[in-house]
Amino acid sequence: MLLFRSKEHLERWVARGHERGAELTLETQWELARTWFAGRHLPDWKKRTTDEAAAILRGVGLTGDFWSFS
Repeated sequence: MLLFRSKEHLERWVARGHERGAELTLETQWELARTWFAGRHLPDWKKRTTDEAAAILRGVGLTGDFWSFS
């Protein structure tokens, strides 16, 4: 994951020949992390199924091929 200070900073990076990946706002990144790691500190935590993980991604608005597990 790379963080950019602005959309313009990202565009300059891409213009130098780097491949553009998925773009997330800091707010979306925070919501994903908060949701993804919720409860992991609990002793009865269980690894999520693929369907549960996909539901988390959809729940924070991450859809499309990049975010697919298939």
